[in-house]
Amino acid sequence: MKDKRIIIFDTTLRDGEQCPGASMNLREKLEVARQLARLKVDVIEAGFPVISDGDFEAVQAIAREIRGPVICGLARCVARDIDATGAALKPAGKRGRIHIVLATSKIHREFKLGKAQDEIIRLAVEGVKRAKSYVKDVEFSPEDGSRTEPEFLVQVCKAVIAAGATTVNIPDTVGWAVPEQYGALIKRLHDEVPEFQNGKAVISVHCHNDLGLAVANSLAAVHAGARQVECTVNGIGERAGNAALEEVSMALKTRGDFYGGFSCGINTREILKSSRMVSRMSGLVVQRSKAIVGENAFAHGSGIHQDGILKKRETYEIMDPKDVGWGGTELPLTKHSGRAAVAWRLKHLGFKMTEADVQAIFARFKEIGDKKKFVYDDDLAALVEGQITEVPETWSLEYLHVTSGNQTVPTATVRLKKAAKKGKAESEVVQDAGIGDGPVDAALKAIDRLAKTKGHLMDYSLRAVSQGKDALGEVTVKVNFGDGELVTGKGASTDVIEASARAYLNAVNRFLCEEPQSQRPSQP
Repeated sequence: MKDKRIIIFDTTLRDGEQCPGASMNLREKLEVARQLARLKVDVIEAGFPVISDGDFEAVQAIAREIRGPVICGLARCVARDIDATGAALKPAGKRGRIHIVLATSKIHREFKLGKAQDEIIRLAVEGVKRAKSYVKDVEFSPEDGSRTEPEFLVQVCKAVIAAGATTVNIPDTVGWAVPEQYGALIKRLHDEVPEFQNGKAVISVHCHNDLGLAVANSLAAVHAGARQVECTVNGIGERAGNAALEEVSMALKTRGDFYGGFSCGINTREILKSSRMVSRMSGLVVQRSKAIVGENAFAHGSGIHQDGILKKRETYEIMDPKDVGWGGTELPLTKHSGRAAVAWRLKHLGFKMTEADVQAIFARFKEIGDKKKFVYDDDLAALVEGQITEVPETWSLEYLHVTSGNQTVPTATVRLKKAAKKGKAESEVVQDAGIGDGPVDAALKAIDRLAKTKGHLMDYSLRAVSQGKDALGEVTVKVNFGDGELVTGKGASTDVIEASARAYLNAVNRFLCEEPQSQRPSQP
């Protein structure tokens, strides 16, 4: 246990993205991956290549374009999955890692797989050996590891390491573990598997938050010998989510006195930016009281607390907000700012935009600049992310007019332009009106009539992107178009009705252009 460096394995783009309604397109995933590289995570789990062409392309693109972190892809312990992951990771070269998962717990063996212990070990060894033909860096996860018999788990670890696994991850797949018990399990594995002691293999942990213990379990595992923690930005993920990257990394940094010099390489000043980007890209709003990155994380309402803060910050703050990226907004742009200034600001904020993107963003910037005095960095980021989330536009918004009041029937008139088909010189323009319970409902119904869709609004959120009465409003919607899949749409404007219509139209376009998602396989 001499090595105190903790490897941060980020699975935001795999486990996090699998959260219902949080799916991202290729450009969104690439922007998140670039931000994760700036955050300096050690490993990016980029996706599950076999489940769809989209996931394969995303993993391949991230492997090709992202420099720095190890790029990882997940595979079940079957030849087809491993081969697809190996092919997707080829552009990463020596930085590629295949992550194999196979259930080992008694309940999974009996009821899901119908296989005995010796068959599980045989399959695991074969899978690792096959993966080694593609990459040198192979990780193996005994799914539901926290509920697997410890003596059998020791056998599995020894077998896969002998087959060539360099990392063995012990997932708390269903969030069943508690810190004392989970820590004891990790310690037993560390003590009984020599390769974990001599550094030839790494123990990893992947904790889910069903009991709210994902971070606590992860930190207990670190104390017990784990040297890799698998986590996500904002703790997003299946069901109640995963261990939150920002909480794990800041706990290690802030409580170095207790964790005895354990450290990770995270650039903590990029934490808040990462949190906001993932929130916008996934459509999952960060709760105000969320540790580290929530709006209230460094807010002090009590008079006693405020007095203490004014006298000495450390009386009621255990972290400096600036260490995780909180601070004043940069000098804002105005409607008089030129294209070069906007392009420079985009580059400063870390966005990689093409000339066509800059032109489109600048056009929207001028529209916003005419409506408000200042355009802040957060406003600009919202416009950029709106550009990134764009899908091929079957329909675009040409005109919107609403009438509403407490003595009138809310009515919306909407004009949409349909993208021109090949061989046609002109686009089709259609217009209709709708009534509803309010102006937003009326606008959405009019869009459905024009686009010939029937969406059910399952979730709607509105947030002010920046400060002031003229703040840009960002709307995120989740819509069910009848197939059970939630489709996310996003839109931004100083007018919340327009932002709502743009968000819903974004979801409509996404629904019309997306192929049906393949059923997602089991994962750790």
